[in-house]
Amino acid sequence: MKARRTHKQKNSLRRFFSKLGPGLVTGAADDDPSGIATYTIAGAQLGTSLLWTAFLTWPLMGCVQFTCARIGMVTGEGLGAALRKKIPHWMLILTAFALFGANSVNIGADLFGMADAAEMLSGLNSHLLILIFGIGIAFWTVRCSYDQIAAILKWLALCLFAYVVTAFVVKPNWSRTVHDTFVPAWPKNHATWQTLVAILGTTISPYLFFWQSSQEVETEKTMGRRIVVQRRNATRQEIIDRKLDVGTGTFFSNFVMYFIILTAAVTLHQHGVTSIQTSKQAAEALRPFAGTLAYFLYAAGLIGVGLLAVPTLSGSAAYAFAETFNWSQGLDEKLRRAPAFYIVVIVSICLGMAMDFLKINPVTALFWTAVINGVLAPFLLAGILIVACDKKIMRHQPSSMLSRVVVAIVMLAMFVAAIVMFVL
Repeated sequence: MKARRTHKQKNSLRRFFSKLGPGLVTGAADDDPSGIATYTIAGAQLGTSLLWTAFLTWPLMGCVQFTCARIGMVTGEGLGAALRKKIPHWMLILTAFALFGANSVNIGADLFGMADAAEMLSGLNSHLLILIFGIGIAFWTVRCSYDQIAAILKWLALCLFAYVVTAFVVKPNWSRTVHDTFVPAWPKNHATWQTLVAILGTTISPYLFFWQSSQEVETEKTMGRRIVVQRRNATRQEIIDRKLDVGTGTFFSNFVMYFIILTAAVTLHQHGVTSIQTSKQAAEALRPFAGTLAYFLYAAGLIGVGLLAVPTLSGSAAYAFAETFNWSQGLDEKLRRAPAFYIVVIVSICLGMAMDFLKINPVTALFWTAVINGVLAPFLLAGILIVACDKKIMRHQPSSMLSRVVVAIVMLAMFVAAIVMFVL
């Protein structure tokens, strides 16, 4: 009897992990070096006062990402293709270029953070490391199949546990931590509102919308559904499985976000270190207050999540352009079959590498990119909401009323936060 129960538990656990895929990768990609820097800045400047945002944004992020996933599963096409049927083409073109620009800056900041971390651990020159990381990721993205890329990205998500471990290493005041987690502190000035918009912008970010829906299409292609008509509609079980996947991925993302803010608050903020300019500075600032282990974990985590995030950033921009202009697309396609798609991937990474040699401050750039994403995201959410409610586009499988209400709340909240930030 006991052996049968153990076998059943093992099978349930195996099934759970087998269902994790696009949602887990998308959630983990949200905690890229850009996000880590934004959360570190929030903790360093404002202490634990914004810890509550991690749990508030989880259901919001989860509903938004699942709505995007459902669009991809039901229509058999990516988000850009669905939006093309409802919004003016010129508006979609502007969205694709805005996404490409923001993602390229994010890639530059991510590569800079990865190179700084690798330099601290290896002693090699960071400029050389940026070239190695950038060229290596571009080659790997173009050369490998989607199955290989998805499997590697899934395992790279484990790197984020470094930040959970770090938070326990620094030994926070748990009573104060619990209070600030469950008793929200209302933003009182422009700086706090700006940080809140940046957190929303990097947590509920436009590139994740495109990546999530496109990965649903890629996943179905690997199942042999190569043409759109074969990919349309989704079974009830497929939808339930994706809810589990997206829910797990977004919870994991926000769980890690929580501990990054907490680590920065307990170490940097409490010791008066409130101005962070580089990821290297953030890691080195941790060392005297939290010890060598925390320093090592912070640095190693930056490299791992950067390897996960850069393909996601460059790929989402390529999907947006491909769906806008109806190009051949897909990480499973060969270069000769989808040249324009891969050119966007390569150019985006090259622009990111160029940032280092133009001496653009990466943390400042990525923080403002997060703010810009926070302003742009509500407009894109309005388009997603229109598509999600359209029974014709959604093949009579529109998003649930609850999902639509939550997406609408997110859209309005991001509009209000952005407006208040500018008014103040």
